[in-house]
Amino acid sequence: MKKSKTKAVDLHGLPGHSIRRLHQIAVAIFLQETGAHGVTPVQYAALQSVADAPGIDQRTLARSIGLDTSTIAGVLDRLESRGLLLRSASPDDRRVRRLTLTDDGRALLGALVPDMLRAQQRMLEPLAKAERAEFMRMLDVLVTANNELSRAPRDG
Repeated sequence: MKKSKTKAVDLHGLPGHSIRRLHQIAVAIFLQETGAHGVTPVQYAALQSVADAPGIDQRTLARSIGLDTSTIAGVLDRLESRGLLLRSASPDDRRVRRLTLTDDGRALLGALVPDMLRAQQRMLEPLAKAERAEFMRMLDVLVTANNELSRAPRDG
């Protein structure tokens, strides 16, 4: 039986591998800067989105930050158990859950944002200032063009 030769592939030259590594690094930096607050990047996105659109429903929130409905339910369970947000039935449709931040949620978000912004700066720090906007532009092109391929496409 003849062994087939598999062509060597340089993982570091593959965009998917590098994007996965960059995601790991981004999460690590986020947690280093915001660790005292005990919030994950996804929890931050949920809190910020609810702060920006009080009364948003769970399904719309999930679509706005690119999560599936089962994942967002677990995220919201954890935030609600910490007293950071409230879920209430919509007066128009009892199946729809409306979201609002509690006073503790607003306070946490206020304390968290400066640390989160510092994390964002650290993520881009290796790039020259002139390259940062171009990197973000190109990243947006890739995310937007491939959005529909996601398990949970983002609306908007």
